Amino acid sequence: MSRTPLIAGNWKMYKTIPEALALVKALLPHLPKDREVAVAPPFTALYSVASCIKGTALKLAAQNVFWEREGAYTGEISPLMLKDVGCEYVIIGHSERRQYFGEVDKTVAKKVNSVLEEGLKPILCVGERLEEREKGETFEIVKKQLIGGLGNIQEIQKIVIAYEPVWAIGTGKTASPAQAQEVHKYLRHLVEEKWGRENSEKIRILYGGSVKPENIDELMQEEDIDGALVGGASLKAETFVKIMNYGVT
Repeated sequence: MSRTPLIAGNWKMYKTIPEALALVKALLPHLPKDREVAVAPPFTALYSVASCIKGTALKLAAQNVFWEREGAYTGEISPLMLKDVGCEYVIIGHSERRQYFGEVDKTVAKKVNSVLEEGLKPILCVGERLEEREKGETFEIVKKQLIGGLGNIQEIQKIVIAYEPVWAIGTGKTASPAQAQEVHKYLRHLVEEKWGRENSEKIRILYGGSVKPENIDELMQEEDIDGALVGGASLKAETFVKIMNYGVT
């Protein structure tokens, strides 16, 4: 089963509007034709970036969302607003949201449902902390997060899963391709168990955790790795261009 690779850059809390525009303008001439590329700027830059990339193949993603369509929720952004500004993807359940802002599987599931209702595509993040990996709890943790975050959703093919071992995010440590593949294969097996083999063969599973130009080629050679959710290395055009054009000599 051929799955279109997706390389997504999560800019986190970086980039003013002028900086964001400079970055996407530097990326546009180098977009590959055989894979998808997305960027997730901060909320403040979404509209400007959307206007800049309109008519190009570069996709727009948001870093977070609230589950209600509208209402008295000071400081929150709804799926409707993200759709209106031009987003196609929404990152949900990132480990930093879980760590700093109390995100749990129940709220992740509500966000996934609300995003799907607006016709957007969730990028659902799952991953274990270092102590959990050392205790041999990796599979247990990612299963809980995957099933808890998706629940009884039927539109599984619209979901993108991102495996991001928390111990490898921003630390310079990277799961080896074999370690990443082991978890990706397990996640695909979980999807097959709950949603059937056809869906498991079509769903894309990204790797996130200190992805760099130096390791992307090796990671992408693994059977069940369908792309990358890139953090720090997506903030510089030079490094992100190399990552999104992996495999090109």
